[in-house]
Amino acid sequence: MQVSYFRRLTAGTAVAVATFAGVSAFTASPAYAATSKVSVVHGIPDTPVDVYVNGEKTLDNFQPGDVAGPLDLEEGQYDIALTKPGEPIGSAILKVDDAQVPGGANISIAAHLDAGGQPKITPFVNDTAKVDAGKARLIVRHTAAAPAVDVRAGGTPVFEDLTNPNEAKADVDAGSVSADVVLAGTETVAIGPANLNLAEGTATIVFAIGSAEADNLELVSQTITGLHSAPSGVPSGDGGLAGTGPQTWWYVLAGAGALLLVGGGARMATARAGRR
Repeated sequence: MQVSYFRRLTAGTAVAVATFAGVSAFTASPAYAATSKVSVVHGIPDTPVDVYVNGEKTLDNFQPGDVAGPLDLEEGQYDIALTKPGEPIGSAILKVDDAQVPGGANISIAAHLDAGGQPKITPFVNDTAKVDAGKARLIVRHTAAAPAVDVRAGGTPVFEDLTNPNEAKADVDAGSVSADVVLAGTETVAIGPANLNLAEGTATIVFAIGSAEADNLELVSQTITGLHSAPSGVPSGDGGLAGTGPQTWWYVLAGAGALLLVGGGARMATARAGRR
């Protein structure tokens, strides 16, 4: 599982760049328009997808466990659909209509399983506030078909009783940490351990994805840089960087599509959750 984690971590950025390269025209916006940084995480096992935004294919054959983005997306409403690769948009597995993307936010949209094993899309607003010197931010998101879990660092619980689709976060000392996920209140390891490199001035977002019943739980991570505090920092105003790793999709994207729910006015419909 660790091998898979780091392989994806290394490949994540490349995947993100490649997958979003074709959407520049779609995302082109006037200089004055407010935009958001949007990343997509694919956390639905065994379900590669094509992602359509406003009827245009933007992600082709997006694989589970991948993270795409960040994409500069102009504020506004978007229709998103996820299909099995090569299938028409009318056969979408998941759809999000009139998804509202606000301006000036940093968002991760996760396509994942709910606690009962059904696919869904969940948008998360990323905390990009500055961290103190010597610190890093760790954010853990439960997006797996699994019961409540505890997250441990070095064998000590740091986040307890975390449920799908919620998150827990803390600013911690920068450095490497061995983390694992156990069933809440037990010593039963569900995921890991995995070594996380929490670099100073970054936010590392870890998604727990997959299904406990199917025994395919794993971690996907995303890293946001440029959160240093003065004087050691270099304020960049930059958005999230798809770390990649066991960083993620939705979605995959499936998740992917999800991108846009955050504005509050989003209307999401599951057109067809079943797989053929």
